[in-house]
Amino acid sequence: LPRHGRGHPHSPTTINYRANIDAMKRAGVTDIISVSAVGSLKEELPPGSFVIVDQFIDRTFAREKSFFGEGFVAHVSMANPVCPRLGDHLEAACKANDIAYTRGGTYLVMEGPQFSTLAESNLYRSWGCSVIGMTNMPEAKLAREAEICYATVAMVTDYDCWHPTHAHVEVADVVRVLEENAGHARAMIRSVAESFGPEREPSPQGLDRVLDTALITAPARRDPELVAKLDAVAGRVLHAS
Repeated sequence: LPRHGRGHPHSPTTINYRANIDAMKRAGVTDIISVSAVGSLKEELPPGSFVIVDQFIDRTFAREKSFFGEGFVAHVSMANPVCPRLGDHLEAACKANDIAYTRGGTYLVMEGPQFSTLAESNLYRSWGCSVIGMTNMPEAKLAREAEICYATVAMVTDYDCWHPTHAHVEVADVVRVLEENAGHARAMIRSVAESFGPEREPSPQGLDRVLDTALITAPARRDPELVAKLDAVAGRVLHAS
């Protein structure tokens, strides 16, 4: 699914993340692998690198971040925002296809659509962030609410703007590196798909059952209109109660 639409008409802010995740849930999707273009915040992650991310810092502020809300409140844990099992599949796929990768890293999600200032880039480096991009939040949070296992492969296209000997990020450079990495990304995803068995096993971390302990609004106080909209995302627990 191309987040930005065919031909890239949608900015990171205007992507309808909720509609995307809701549609996937209705289609029976149980696992999501995100492939995202990012800037590197570390010398050892040069353009062309793949990073199997395991943490996020969400700096977005203009996006709908939950399926729940006024009239029906839920609180899901985001302590460990990605699925380790999917990470294992991705790591095996990278090895099988001789793709240079790093397992683990923190993805700083900025609002955009502008790139960082030098001060911002250096601030995020001081926080220990590995890469910076614009698309994985609130996507990861919504996938968690929908009880869909989620993992990210961040494809490094540039050094953001902090690097003293590399030019500041330009769209043309991002597109060029993305095109160079497209074959690797396709091979990786193909290998991951082939590695899944015919039957899906339950998540060892319980990521496919997080709503069991997340719904806080009493059934009698839930907004019927919002409940109806949640028929796919929260259908498992709503239909059981």
